[in-house]
Amino acid sequence: MATLCQAADKVDLVIVQKKDRVMLLMKNDKEFRRYNISLGGNPIGHKLQEGDQRTPEGNYVLDYKKSNSSFYKAIHVSYPNVEDKKRAKRLGVNPGGFIMIHGQKNGFEWLSILARLFDWTDGCIAVKNFEMDEIWDAVDVGTPIQINP
Repeated sequence: MATLCQAADKVDLVIVQKKDRVMLLMKNDKEFRRYNISLGGNPIGHKLQEGDQRTPEGNYVLDYKKSNSSFYKAIHVSYPNVEDKKRAKRLGVNPGGFIMIHGQKNGFEWLSILARLFDWTDGCIAVKNFEMDEIWDAVDVGTPIQINP
């Protein structure tokens, strides 16, 4: 299978619009690709603690890739940041972590059409596996991600 991106096609920003269930790959302030996404099972509001099934909101970095994920492939979001940790400490809770952009659960790829109809992750951002291949090729480690309400 041919890859989507040449070296010149790498994106410089990922934007998630939670309300619209859309993720945009941006290059030079222009939309490069757009994906419909699924979010955490309790998507409204910023992630406050482990287990709340919320997708965080704010500015983060995509800081590593995991090719052997239980959800096809995954790219890690740098949540929790310093502010997230401070907030969790004030609340006396664990902020959680391991927020990823990922594909479908291994063995359940055939459910991807249905999975689009609802939010099913524990706080991650889910796409179809072929879309994850495109994202994987377009996004380098260190790319910023902006997650908006």
